[in-house]
Amino acid sequence: MGAVSSEATTSSASRSREISASQVREGSRVVIIGGGPGGYEAALEAAQLGASVTVIEEKGAGGSAVLTDVVPSKTIIASAAWLHSVESAAELGIVISGDDHPHADFARINARVRALAKRQSEDIHQRLIQENITVIHGRGRLRPDISAAGTRIVEAVTEDSVESIETEIVLVATGASPRKLPDARPDGERILTWTQMYDLEEVPSHLVVVGSGVTGAEFAGAYNDLGIEVTLVSSRDRVLPGEDPDAAELIENVFHRRGMNILSRSRAASVRREGDGVIVTLTDGRTIEASHCLMAVGAVPNTSGIGLEEAGVELSESGHIIVDRVSRTKGFRIYAAGDATGVLPLASVAAMQGRIAVQHALGDAVEPFHPARVTANIFTAPEIATAGVTQADVDAGVPALCTIVPLARNPRAKMRGFTEGFVKLFCDPSSGTIIGGVVVAPAASEHILSIAVAIHNRLTVDQFATVFSIYPSITGSITEAARQLRGM
Repeated sequence: MGAVSSEATTSSASRSREISASQVREGSRVVIIGGGPGGYEAALEAAQLGASVTVIEEKGAGGSAVLTDVVPSKTIIASAAWLHSVESAAELGIVISGDDHPHADFARINARVRALAKRQSEDIHQRLIQENITVIHGRGRLRPDISAAGTRIVEAVTEDSVESIETEIVLVATGASPRKLPDARPDGERILTWTQMYDLEEVPSHLVVVGSGVTGAEFAGAYNDLGIEVTLVSSRDRVLPGEDPDAAELIENVFHRRGMNILSRSRAASVRREGDGVIVTLTDGRTIEASHCLMAVGAVPNTSGIGLEEAGVELSESGHIIVDRVSRTKGFRIYAAGDATGVLPLASVAAMQGRIAVQHALGDAVEPFHPARVTANIFTAPEIATAGVTQADVDAGVPALCTIVPLARNPRAKMRGFTEGFVKLFCDPSSGTIIGGVVVAPAASEHILSIAVAIHNRLTVDQFATVFSIYPSITGSITEAARQLRGM
């Protein structure tokens, strides 16, 4: 799950000068290090609660999530999804022939990606300014000392100055960066991390993707749909090894059907530049020649060199910040949110952690973070959306009834030419309460919300089964799954 402790305390029992929540709220100052989803969402929440807020961000409002990660990657995937939708054109009676056949213009796609990310960052920055939040373009660093009044000092390091800011509350939301292997060092041209995929001057003729987790699968699927030869190197038995097994099997079959070369149970030993291409050497001695290689082998937290441990913050062996369910660290008046905590690498989780942190710190009503309520989505085609209890939980002993409704029998799916996908629903066998679900479908990220609401509000399959769904609609399969569980 990540670096979460059941209880986090202040850095020393001697910190008896911890002031009450009401006193903190009355004269509160909040400094947030990092302007990604965990940072800017927390800043907006704190401002709404009446705090004086400063955000220190090195890259720009929105952080890596907006500028080099979530927004850019999903923008490329949106272009690929449109092109992929042409796959069912003939079935729908649409004829594409001759010079009218659509194809990807990578120069335009990447230009749009960069422009959209920049615009989103500017929109977030403007929103922060409108809420009277101070935004400093620089790098934040914690000082170890605590004043007699119980305040902390955060240094904002900019190009030409170091500003010391006194504050009652600190939130660290510094995110994570792509993991780099010593024998596969990215050069930004042929050997790439996912943050470097948007400045390519040359269209890949053959892309090797090392790593079959969420990032690797998303990029491999998108570039394959854009008409590029893709080889996916997976160290596991299947792609997406940490996801629902039925969903992962379906996506792997889709990848195979669309012509992707998947090398299962294979590891990359090294990647080296060779002329105008790369050579990927596997641990068993096989080599793959390609034009480009994307390294998608995980991420490391951005927690070094910013004074965390000196300030009393406990880190895990992996370098993640250990937090409790209200985002407290063991450092006095220091909270943390997002990928730097290693809880779940999702922008939505970062945002929720950030909001919970400032709510708790400022004495507002707060509900602790519940990992079992998290919704997640993988932007393959079709998408995989999950909420609540998973198949792995059930296999490990969580009591549950389960049903699967194939998308192929859904009337709206037939109309739109969708043949691959399903809805899976879990309920508690004794009470009938809905505890988890999976949707594999186009736009599954939109459809999962109803299941998440049911889990959050502890609805039963009896209640869910009687909710009206549009006919015909993909969501009709969700209520059908509830009716099937009711019959069980």
